[in-house]
Amino acid sequence: MNRMPKPVFLAAGATTVSLGTGRPEFSPRKPRPGLDETIREAGRMTLAQIGDPGAIDECVIGNFMAERFNRQGHLGALMLNLHPALEFKPALRVEGACASGGLALVSGLKSVLSGLADVVLVLGVEIQNTVKAIYCADYLAGAGWYDGERKDGHAYFFPGAFSDRAGAYAAKVGAERAREGFAHWFRNAIENARLNPDAQEYTNRAQDLLALGRTPPNPRVFTDHLNLFDCSKVSDGAAALVVASEEGLRRLGLGREDAVQVTGLGHAAANLTTPPADPTEMATCRVAAGRALAMAGLAIGDVGVVEVHDCFTVSGILLTEALGMAAPGEGADAVVAGITRRDGRWPTNAGGGLVGYGHPTGATGVRMAVDLWRQLKGRAGTYQVAPRTEHGLMVNMGGNDKTVVSLAVKA
Repeated sequence: MNRMPKPVFLAAGATTVSLGTGRPEFSPRKPRPGLDETIREAGRMTLAQIGDPGAIDECVIGNFMAERFNRQGHLGALMLNLHPALEFKPALRVEGACASGGLALVSGLKSVLSGLADVVLVLGVEIQNTVKAIYCADYLAGAGWYDGERKDGHAYFFPGAFSDRAGAYAAKVGAERAREGFAHWFRNAIENARLNPDAQEYTNRAQDLLALGRTPPNPRVFTDHLNLFDCSKVSDGAAALVVASEEGLRRLGLGREDAVQVTGLGHAAANLTTPPADPTEMATCRVAAGRALAMAGLAIGDVGVVEVHDCFTVSGILLTEALGMAAPGEGADAVVAGITRRDGRWPTNAGGGLVGYGHPTGATGVRMAVDLWRQLKGRAGTYQVAPRTEHGLMVNMGGNDKTVVSLAVKA
């Protein structure tokens, strides 16, 4: 598609708290919300914003590993527990590793664009704090090529994979420049999270965030080129919103002032069995974001607020380059200079992003869309970026730059 064949919108967004280490209410020894309860919380917050849940034509849920973390499959049918009016509605679950939420949005968008639905309830969820960290890392390694990469990979598989990217980037631009960029990304993420009551790092009160970010990596206890502050945390949470046509908004009792329009969609995937040709480049992210911008008729300079998939600080830096916010090799310097800060050229991850808000894997792509909706409609509360902007862009990545969903949206 060169352009969206008809107007399609996002509205009625909601997110749960990102629960995990860092939240004062979290303790591995205490009962906490499970998969069912977390789905209900996010879904019912969205349903409370619309006039008639019976107006929903279809339900889609994004999730990565509930079968292993929670021993629960068949999540599409589980969504129908949200409201009696959803009984017998079409419902399905989609999976694409950390891009599962983004793919749920793609599924909802395609149903509305096809005319088979006018309103799709889209939800993303992950409950991961059910096993010890080393087992969690093994489960999450399923986002890579397990048969070909897991045996020889790092014990903490994905931190190891992105440590390799960080090492390659340090060799390219210099170790000090790279580390300083990573440290500034971490500081920005935590400062933004401190403004977002749902963020996992909301109560982080560390005094010198840059000093923490500059902590030298210690390969004896973690990875060669990343420290613990470079990583998003293990998180439990969910996010939800509706995808609707113009007729769908009317049926929901919502106006154009309640919704953002999706103007561009980019969806790209790369061969899971092939290592990145250049570990300092996010090639699949670049392709997907380029498609979204081209469909929207935008350049990156037209975008006012950005949500990127900073599962690690290095991925945030590399995404600034993939999106054209910085030239190749200059992302670290650009972040240090402040282009991604709240008052910078491209306010990025204003609610904390994955490093600050948290990364409930299957929920992340939906959470990004909710945050763009909030920012463009002036509904982000304490983490609202001022002044409000007209265009936003999100990039949700699955695995090591293997499945990517990018959306351009307009206020």
